[in-house]
Amino acid sequence: MSTPQEAITAPQSAAGFLKDNLRDFGMLISLVAIVIFFQIATGGVLLKPLNVTNIVLQNSYIVIMALGMLMVIVTGHIDLSVGSVAGFIGGLAGLMMVKLGMNFAVVIVACLAVGALIGAIQGYFVAYFKIPSFIVTLAGMLVFRGLMIAILGSQAIGPFPPIFQKLSSGYVVELISSAGGLYITSFLLGLVLAIILIMQNLAGRKRRISHGVETEPFGFFVAKNLLILAGVGYIAFLISSHRGMPNVLIIMAVLIAAYSFLTTRTVIGRQIYAVGGNARAAELSGIKTTRLVFFTFVNMGVLAALGGLVVAARLNSATPKAGAGFELDVIAACFIGGASAYGGVGKVTGAVIGAFLMGVMNNGMSILGIGIDYQQVIKGLVLLGAVCVDVYNQRR
Repeated sequence: MSTPQEAITAPQSAAGFLKDNLRDFGMLISLVAIVIFFQIATGGVLLKPLNVTNIVLQNSYIVIMALGMLMVIVTGHIDLSVGSVAGFIGGLAGLMMVKLGMNFAVVIVACLAVGALIGAIQGYFVAYFKIPSFIVTLAGMLVFRGLMIAILGSQAIGPFPPIFQKLSSGYVVELISSAGGLYITSFLLGLVLAIILIMQNLAGRKRRISHGVETEPFGFFVAKNLLILAGVGYIAFLISSHRGMPNVLIIMAVLIAAYSFLTTRTVIGRQIYAVGGNARAAELSGIKTTRLVFFTFVNMGVLAALGGLVVAARLNSATPKAGAGFELDVIAACFIGGASAYGGVGKVTGAVIGAFLMGVMNNGMSILGIGIDYQQVIKGLVLLGAVCVDVYNQRR
């Protein structure tokens, strides 16, 4: 008879492991399938270097804000105000830089601080007054949409200083001369990223084995990391074949790494998941649940402000319509990426995959000439399907 330790560490087939971890791998497989479908349907246009760079630039703000939204959703709450906050911050940046002539660095710091203040105000009502987050952030959505229109005077403000535009439209400085149209520095950065991901996976596997925790079969692990190397390397090659690696992609990579570390390797990260899983039990175990919920909203405010700055820099103007509908794309990215509507479940990588899945769908459907009306229908059905899968998994 096998001991409990042997039962935990007993080898498992790749098919069985994939079935048991469908939540983690299902959306990645879906993203790959959708990319292949649109690559064929668009006659190879989807994965042209220029279009791949555009997909990154067009969805950067979704990825940035989805990292904060994931933390909010994991605690069992929601934030409907992120689109309006992003638009308001973009308008505030335009007012400060264009109208008042303030230094761009001072403006960026001030806008991030305002975003944190907005998150703190909404988080205070949710965490300490126990007002449902849906109501608080719905009010915030209306308030900051109105304030944005007020400070802009219903008119666009621009253009921004060229150095501020580089936040979203700039590219990494090439330290090595390009060869054959390939930006070598950007390509090497992509390969370094792939190697870092593989090393993290290897360290995680060793750690799980040392603790007697079930891990994927060795063959599956090797195949997964070879696919990561090939996939990241190919994307890096495509991006490096256009104008190099965008600055905003570096910002996204740093944020993704930081939040992945926060959620998987820190005490506060595990506490956030404990609050979402069972807030009462977490509180009885000594976790400051109210404080954690408050800080997740502060964090969301900062990332919404950063997303607003990125959008404003890319558009080179602050417009009254900026941020409209952003909250729907951000929330959809989290749920499609595997976050649970019940709280306590969700991964950073899943939110990123969900964001790019939506981005690839938007881009591919636009190339095919599908109208915005049917695009909305299709995205709505995809979101509903993702939540249905989550509900099914919960019941099972």
